[in-house]
Amino acid sequence: MDTAVSLNETLDIPWSCDDSQCLLAHIVVKALVAVDSEVKKKQQQCLTHLIGHDLENEASDRLGELTFTRRKLASPRRQELRNRNDKLYATEPWITSVPLPAALQDWLKRNLSVNLHYMSKISFSVQVDLSTTPDVLLKFFRRVMSDQRLEYNASESVVLKVTGREEFLSGGYSLSDFLWVRQCLTTNQDLHLSVVPVSQLPEETVKFVDWPLVDGFSGQFSSHNDLRLEGKDLDDIFMISLWDCNRNLRVKLLGFDIPKLPSKCPQSVYVEASILYGNKVLSSVSSLTKPFADEVLWNEWLDFDVLLRDLPRGAKLDPRTSNPKTSTPNKAPDLQKGKGKVLYFVNLLLIDHRSLLSQGSYTLHMWSYPDVDDEAITYQADKLSSATNPDITDSMAISFFLDRYSFPVVLPNTFSPSKELGSPSSGHPSTKSAASSQVSTLTSTDSSSLTLTDTLTPKSPSPAMDKDCLRRFRKESIHYASNLPQYLRNIDWINRKVVEDVHWLLGNWDPKELDVTLALELLSMDFADETVRRLAVQRLESLSNDDVLKYLLQLVQVGEQQQNLLNYDRFQHLPADAESARKLSKFTHIFISLQSKRIGHFFFWYVRSEVAGCPYFRQRMAVILEAYLLGCGQAMLDSFIQQVRTVEALQEVALLIKSFYPDKTDLPSTGGTHIKKLAFGKVSHTNKSAIFSLFQLDKCKIMASKKKPLWLEFSPMPSPTPTTPVGIIFKEGDDLRQDMLVIQTLVVMDSIWQEKSLDLNLIPYGCISTGHNIGMIEIVRNAATIAAIQKSLGGTTAAFRNDALFEWLKSKCPLQEIMFVKSCAGYCVATYVLGIGDRHNDNIMITDQVTSFSATLIDNIFTNVLDNSINSGLVINDISDNLPVFTTFNYEPQRKNTENCRRYKRVRTDDRIFSSL
Repeated sequence: MDTAVSLNETLDIPWSCDDSQCLLAHIVVKALVAVDSEVKKKQQQCLTHLIGHDLENEASDRLGELTFTRRKLASPRRQELRNRNDKLYATEPWITSVPLPAALQDWLKRNLSVNLHYMSKISFSVQVDLSTTPDVLLKFFRRVMSDQRLEYNASESVVLKVTGREEFLSGGYSLSDFLWVRQCLTTNQDLHLSVVPVSQLPEETVKFVDWPLVDGFSGQFSSHNDLRLEGKDLDDIFMISLWDCNRNLRVKLLGFDIPKLPSKCPQSVYVEASILYGNKVLSSVSSLTKPFADEVLWNEWLDFDVLLRDLPRGAKLDPRTSNPKTSTPNKAPDLQKGKGKVLYFVNLLLIDHRSLLSQGSYTLHMWSYPDVDDEAITYQADKLSSATNPDITDSMAISFFLDRYSFPVVLPNTFSPSKELGSPSSGHPSTKSAASSQVSTLTSTDSSSLTLTDTLTPKSPSPAMDKDCLRRFRKESIHYASNLPQYLRNIDWINRKVVEDVHWLLGNWDPKELDVTLALELLSMDFADETVRRLAVQRLESLSNDDVLKYLLQLVQVGEQQQNLLNYDRFQHLPADAESARKLSKFTHIFISLQSKRIGHFFFWYVRSEVAGCPYFRQRMAVILEAYLLGCGQAMLDSFIQQVRTVEALQEVALLIKSFYPDKTDLPSTGGTHIKKLAFGKVSHTNKSAIFSLFQLDKCKIMASKKKPLWLEFSPMPSPTPTTPVGIIFKEGDDLRQDMLVIQTLVVMDSIWQEKSLDLNLIPYGCISTGHNIGMIEIVRNAATIAAIQKSLGGTTAAFRNDALFEWLKSKCPLQEIMFVKSCAGYCVATYVLGIGDRHNDNIMITDQVTSFSATLIDNIFTNVLDNSINSGLVINDISDNLPVFTTFNYEPQRKNTENCRRYKRVRTDDRIFSSL
């Protein structure tokens, strides 16, 4: 079948390749399934509520990027659902690959008591070692049931579920690998497991009506040689290859109008138009300066020094209006005196989602450029976002014209159909590889690193490389992988010969030899090339679920750094072999979430928070979230609906309390009773009132803080043993996304230390943003501030005593000192590296209940997180905030500092991971 043929109906068929690499398909005609419009409407209302944004109001254009992407994502989603094991999906084990901490090593020599419960029929205990697997426990359970002659269907599939939790023990893993087992060992809890028939688990079927498919070759075109105009009659021309366009890009700036003038109107304005590729400016030109008014007209051409044929996929036109520093009407601004203040911005993809060059007239509604104090410009949205302002009533609209052609101008996939994928630019007349000239200037200043010239670039490109040469290339590439980001940053991405050679290099690079930190760095906005990003995805595809969770926050942010929505569909850039395509697409964070409910839970809230809090990427993130929700299954949907309703109800209560008690100290004496009154009085919806019945309102309170956070306690799931209520702090008015980043960085630091057997007893407590300036923080039990401890040992004067904390530690346990010093050292290094300031004894806490024999420091970062000043991935703030944190404790144990230096050096060896985060 010719892949260039456009079908009216996309066929849901598996593709395969024969020996000649031709695509084959077995076509099966399926009966047309009638879709009830009312069912479709209810489905969309449910999705809109869960996403927090209505995509249907924006999906009017059938060929637009939004509708096209929603249909394009349907095919890989269906493939993932066909390959999903419903039982494994429902009973996914929560495991870790991190070695057992040193504090728990003694358990390897001891037996663990495991309590098994089967409905209300039987409960018994068994002693096992930590190498025991869940299958062994189930065999023992079946034997006991048989010996006791209890009624039990032996043919029914059962699974071990943690009693009182939605957590399972399954698979061939040792008990020591399960997170909950480690939690029980750490806190000296009994391990209680319920034997549950799989048939009683919630239904995981997908009931939503999916989007109609669009074939995987839409948006891709033939080679340049097939499209070129040479030798063709006019009647045979249907489209033009972009690589035949040998003229410079130019834009005719028409003007702008703004319905509502800003409160502070500038005297004059000019338009600076740039061509962006990632975070690079490929070319920039400016218009004449005009007096600012509600309507300003230019009608002038802006010529760029970039050829149309050199435009890379993902290049954007960025017209932004600015206020010049020196105002001279009808004259170009003097940029040597400094650029003016940016007022409004918007971006347009020059090559759209269908690989077509943008042509003709455009009117785009612009975003107002916020001040630094507004904290609204996130992730360099002025360079990354291709969305227009949805507020068309009051926003500035800029109009311009791009050269129009008689035919569609398309970006070809390759230069020649006979050219092998990944071969260097042998077709170009050059005695030396084009990339060699690029690389020759790239020499590391580090004496331990060598020049990349002779290793990364073949000096004599040939159509086919010998296998031994490729094997040697891969072996040599390991030594220079750390220089790959630096090398790629120096590539001239508008030189097609250079880019083809770079693509050949990356195509022969073994992704497994890339470090995870390098892969994350290659997914940053510095690297817009799809081949580069695909290499990073191929490396991350091998990550375990545990590691995916560790970096999931960054992987969600990657979604905002893609050049367009279709970059989420890895199928459009993958080989025709369906199995290879499926394996590579599996890592895409939308689809890996469809295989893991645990990852899916965090993925849902991470993306939903971005939908609510970042308008520049709202539509993009909403499409991603919709793609996940359409395949996550009914049980997950029901859970998400309940969670969203709970958050909405708590937000209503929090806003009411802040309106009733605006002052920090003006709080009711019975906070729980007042919360109950508001919950059941003001929040009168039946479903929301039912939510509050789960809370232990007598233990809830309103905290004395400016934002009036709610201290909430709610009942855990039923359990045969006494359980502690689950406690959270619900906060309205703060953006907790930055707190999530800091907590995640602490988790990564802790994992680095744990891998080197350095257990520093960090407690990176839970924190999650659930919407725009709302979120939840986990309560750490039995924790007290250092100020409170000092006050309890002698009033305010105890803060000046050197032995106050020492006396408190001795009163708990003689071994507390050791654990305290370890956690103190860990937080010293972590907060210093992160640059967290405002460390004083009223926002640093200590808990004595982490284990039965330890006291651990908890750094309360939420008082002054990051100081909102970030530079190069690390925080820069006043040096006075970076004084040694030990001075806070008034406690100087007689210890040498060699261990602390070792911990600091261990973090420094992994400094790349923190800049990637």
